[in-house]
Amino acid sequence: MIDATRRTLLKGSLAAGSVGVAAGLLAPRLALADWNAAAFQAKDIPTALTGLMGSDAPETSDRIKIKAPDIAENGAVVPVTVETDLEGVTSIAIIASKNQTPLIASFDFSGSAIPFVSTRIKMAETADVVAVVKVGDKLYQNAKSVKVTIGGCGG
Repeated sequence: MIDATRRTLLKGSLAAGSVGVAAGLLAPRLALADWNAAAFQAKDIPTALTGLMGSDAPETSDRIKIKAPDIAENGAVVPVTVETDLEGVTSIAIIASKNQTPLIASFDFSGSAIPFVSTRIKMAETADVVAVVKVGDKLYQNAKSVKVTIGGCGG
């Protein structure tokens, strides 16, 4: 009984998929994230922040918590977590201050999202990992120094 039901379900799924493809309803489509090329290709932090967030003057805030290792044995995979209890966060950017292109990542948030991100970044050498948080028109930042023993950007 179960085999017959399973076969019927599979036949129906294949038929529906074939009709969907034939009708153009299930055609593969290209999906790309919004890419701010000028900000991500910037060679310095002020240019990257201005291109990404419209300002390069963040104020320091202890309400931004950065979790990263004090010593990263391999700069190619440095785990970084950023969170804050600031209200109304619309974006968080992660910067590796001594990388050739310092802007590593940018995350946008809706009004109800919890401002928390966790990722792995590449670091060329020992440097500060900087988190920049945008709240309304204001920017806040905090930094944590990470010592890199083996560079991850070709070092």
